[in-house]
Parts: sequence; structure tokens; C-alpha cells
Amino acid sequence: MSLSLSAFIAFIPIALVLIFMVGLRWPATRAMPLAWLVCVLIGATLWKMPAGLVAASTLSGFGSAVNVLIIVFGAVLILYTLRESGAMETISHGFTTISPDRRVQTIIIAFLFGAFIEGSAGFGTPSAIAAPLLLGLGFPALAAVCVCLILNSIPVTFGAVGTPIWFGLKNLKPVVDAAVSQGAPVASFEAFMHQVGVYAALVHAVAAILLPLFVVCFLTRFFGKNKSWAEGLGVWKFAVFAGVCYAVPYLFTAILFGAEFPSLLGGLIGLGLVITGARKKLFLPRDTWDFADRAHWEKEWLGDIEPGSNNLTPKMSQLAAWTPYILIALLLVLTRLSFLPFKGWVTSFVISFPKILGWETVNFAMKPFYLPGVVPFMLVAILTIFIHRIPGPKVALAWRDAVMKMKSPTIALLFAVAMVEILKQSGHGMAGYSSMPLTMAEFVAGLCGSLWPMAASYVGALGAFITGSCTVSNLLFADFQYGVAATTGDSHTIIVALQSVGAAMGNMICVHNVVAASATVGLTGMEGTILRRTIIPCLLYGFVAGVMGMLFIYILFPGTF
Repeated sequence: MSLSLSAFIAFIPIALVLIFMVGLRWPATRAMPLAWLVCVLIGATLWKMPAGLVAASTLSGFGSAVNVLIIVFGAVLILYTLRESGAMETISHGFTTISPDRRVQTIIIAFLFGAFIEGSAGFGTPSAIAAPLLLGLGFPALAAVCVCLILNSIPVTFGAVGTPIWFGLKNLKPVVDAAVSQGAPVASFEAFMHQVGVYAALVHAVAAILLPLFVVCFLTRFFGKNKSWAEGLGVWKFAVFAGVCYAVPYLFTAILFGAEFPSLLGGLIGLGLVITGARKKLFLPRDTWDFADRAHWEKEWLGDIEPGSNNLTPKMSQLAAWTPYILIALLLVLTRLSFLPFKGWVTSFVISFPKILGWETVNFAMKPFYLPGVVPFMLVAILTIFIHRIPGPKVALAWRDAVMKMKSPTIALLFAVAMVEILKQSGHGMAGYSSMPLTMAEFVAGLCGSLWPMAASYVGALGAFITGSCTVSNLLFADFQYGVAATTGDSHTIIVALQSVGAAMGNMICVHNVVAASATVGLTGMEGTILRRTIIPCLLYGFVAGVMGMLFIYILFPGTF
């Protein structure tokens, strides 16, 4: 079988996900199981994977998905617990008192608060939280969704305490370990992931300086009375100030501590600095910008929920409301620093299944107490019951809603990760072919050659668009990207970093996020309109990432592994 034909066949499961979810608008709960089944058939027939290997790969994928689902559940549980305690309403009310300028509100809420939520929870929660908050402040529903989706890109590579890196890139461990044993200039797989995180953070840090200003210009151009880009530029000092306040701790954290904290600490520190600056009128524009009277709004801007209809009332002090998030940040730092004893405590208990069904290459392991879903998310959710004195019925409601919220993500993730595991293990089939991702990589590398860095981030965005997740995009395409780098001679580290950046920028157009965010502001059925507004920023982001990738590989860091 020729390389072009085998690459085409290997792409079929991914193409089917695209057709099912975008063309036919199927939910992931239907699309992913069918894509998994097609992947099984291709693996068993053309790659000649034994039935036992297919079954073992599926079981390993299911187990890996459970790791992520525990994190998702813990993140959702925290949000619902804070909802029931009144803390979330208190936090939201605090934002309304900072500035009446809609441009300033966009930067603080959609960018910085969204980044903090992404760092602590991830999985589409920032847009689902920030968009209704902006709607409640009087934003048009379409504007609220668009700005939240566009700005929920910079922090996503390190969202949910770094899950897209430490879990999304886990499939690269065997090939990186093999490269290390053969003398590659990288100390270990952990060192490789750290470098990937640093290069990704460098790209995102540049975007953090540019994107908030672009978004407020986007806001004034498409939703302002005068349809003016210049009115957005009027807040450039504050936008750049906010970008720097976020980017510096974000990049500093990625370099010093790794992939788990950049978005969390960048968002938390940046939010504190910018709110303090705004209260002191630092870099605020002289004029206050607002939308036109609602009578002049276009019909498509409005959803089923009336803007500004939320009457926010603080239920406690801001310190009390923010205490759970402060505890989350503190516990994450304490349990991730190697020189403290706490990391050893939470990693000491391991659930391991080596050689699943007797297959040497198929394994699964879980460190339950090291998963952020358990410590700190579930732990803090329990502590919050006592800190905020939440009555029993409301506690029960928070836990019930969190469990109910897990139905769709569970089905989708189980089969998505199982499909990825089969794609990875297909290289051990009896046909003697390279794995499906590497087959695709060899074909694409031959087409693009040295220009691949310009295209790498768009592959990551495609993965997020298809699967609805930066993490799953990395699971799906990290092998592919690594293989292209090996074929073209580009830096493996930088190309994988561009994959991670692309998977993050894909959140702007990710079908799951668009649907979820739209539903929270009453815009169901307007997903196509939203995608038309967010696709251009996504393409521009990818161009910036590509230029920086070329700069890294050929000028600044030539010879990097």
C-alpha cells in the first residue's frame, strides 16, 4: 500500500469526526463512539492489529480518560459549590464596581478572570462563566460570547493545571525516552515537556500583549455605535498593561515551575495587579465607552436572555468568596514542588495496570491523590462547605449537578481517548506499517518540508475544533507533529509546542465551546454566526504562532532538539 493511500486511510477516523460533528452536527456522544469503531475496523483489517491489542488499547484509553474525567468532575464541583454558596455571585458583583467602561470590563472579565478560571478548571468553563457575567453587565449576548471565546485561547495550553501538557503529551514518552537513550540533547521526557511548555508560553506571552487590544477593537468595530476600530485603540495603554501583568508571571512560572501553574498564577496575579491598577485609575482611558442604546442593537446580537437582567448581590466579603480559589492555588503549589514533602505524600499511592491483557506496550497508571480533581478540587469543595457554611440541601444540589454534568463528557472522552490509543498502538500491528499518526506525518512532511512550522499550529487547532479539547487534540496529533519534525529535521520541541499553541487557539472555534457558551446566554442556534466572527482571530493567531515558530527554529534556537 502506497504512503499516500495509507495516510488517507489513517485520516479517515479523524475525518469522520469532522463530518459527524461539523457537517451533520452530531454531539460528541454519538460521533466519538462511531469514530472509535471505524478506527477499530481500520486497525484490525489494514494494520492487522490482533483483537487482543485492540481490546487492550481500548481499556488503556478508558483508564486514561478516567484520569481526565476526575479532573473535570472536581473542577465542575468547585464551580457548583461556589454557585450554591453565593461566592460566585459575590465575585461577579465585585467586577461591576471597577469601571463602567465596557472595554475595561472585557479585559478584566473575559481575559484575566477567564484565564484564572481556565488555569484552575479548564474544559470550556471560562466562556460558560464569563459570558453570562458580561451579559448580566449589559453586553449584547453575541458580543459576550465572541470576546470570551477569542480570549479563552492564551491560557488554554496550561489549562486545568497543565492537563494539556502533562496528560496530552504523555503518548510521546516512549519516543522521547528512545531518543534520550540514543544521545539526544535532552535529559529526560520530563525535561522535554518542560521545554515544550516554555516555548509554548513564549508564543502565548506575545499574544497576551497583542490579543486583548485586538479584542476591544473587535468589540468597538462590530458592536459599537460608530463601528470604529479607533475607539478600541483608545484603551491601548490599559490593554497592554493588562497583557504585561498576565504575561510576565505566566512566562516566569512556565520557566521556573513547569506546565501546571502558568495560567493559574498568571491569571491570579494579573487579575490582582490589574484590578488594583484600575481602582487607582492607572492607565484607564479618559473617555468611557459603552454600547449604543439597545433599541439600536442588531437582532442577531440578542439571545433569549435579556442583557443586564441579572441583579447581582454580594453574599459575603470578596476575601471570603475568593478563599476557595486561594486555597486551590496554595495546595497546588505545595503538592507540586519537589523539595517539599507534600508531593511525595500525594504521589505515593499508585494504581497501576502494566501489560494490559499481556501486551507489553499497553499500560495504565493512576495517582489518584496527585490528580488535581481530588487534591485540591474535591478537597477544597468539601472545605468550602464549612468555610461558607453551606446548608445541606444546597451541598447536595451542587454534587448532584456536578454528577449530572459528567454524562456527556464521560461518553465523549472515553471513546476519544480510546481511539487515540488505538491510533498510537497501530504501529505494533502485524502489517508492519508505521503507526497511523506517523504514517500521516510522513506524508504531510513530504508536502510541506521546511515550511511546516507555519502550518503546525493549524493542525492543533483542527484537533481542538474536531474533539472539543486542547488535551485531546494533543493526544491525537502530538505523535503526528513529532513525526513530522523527525522527518523534516525541525526541532521536535518547538513543533510540539506549536501543536500545543494551536490546540489552545482552536478553543475560539471549538464546536463544544461555541455550543456551550451560546447556550449560557440564550444564543442557541447562532453557532454559525459566532464561528464566522471567531475564525479570523484564530487564523491570525496561527499566523503569529507560525512566524514565531520559524523565528525560533531558524534564527533564535537553531539545533534545539
